Amino acid sequence: MNKLLIPALLAALIAGCSSTPNGPEQAGAPVETRDGVATVTAGGVDSRKLPPELTDPRNILSKRSIYFDYDKYEVKPEYKDLVTAHAKFLANNRQFKMLIQGNTDDRGSREYNIALGQKRSDAVKKMLTLLGAREEQVESVSLGEEKPKNEGHDEAAWAENRRGDMLYNGEF
Repeated sequence: MNKLLIPALLAALIAGCSSTPNGPEQAGAPVETRDGVATVTAGGVDSRKLPPELTDPRNILSKRSIYFDYDKYEVKPEYKDLVTAHAKFLANNRQFKMLIQGNTDDRGSREYNIALGQKRSDAVKKMLTLLGAREEQVESVSLGEEKPKNEGHDEAAWAENRRGDMLYNGEF
């Protein structure tokens, strides 16, 4: 009896934790307004409620992705200025929170990619907190290979998918 009860409980737990879209309004697509500012509506939140420095394409803070080398999770020196700018913004704006989503390409097992994605998001979080952001402002999660930026199966596509995405409250 116990042999059947445990798998049934695990299946119920997994099913209860999964989520499904509630309709076409669930996902927000970028929409360019007449003034040229791209906005994203997700869950009814308009990203234009973010400060202009986070959405102005000419500002470094509008860049939200950090790319990693194959099978690596160290933040490359070329992204130091980007992470520093976001850390400074968070240090000066304590009301903002950030979610870092670690991503991988589709090579490797699912388990390995989840672990690698977590290491990538944790590396960005550690750098942000060392540079002034508070620990409670930053959350790191792994999406593994589940949210590719490029669906291709070549080096260029894989390079786009090996990343950490930084999202501010209102964007996640």
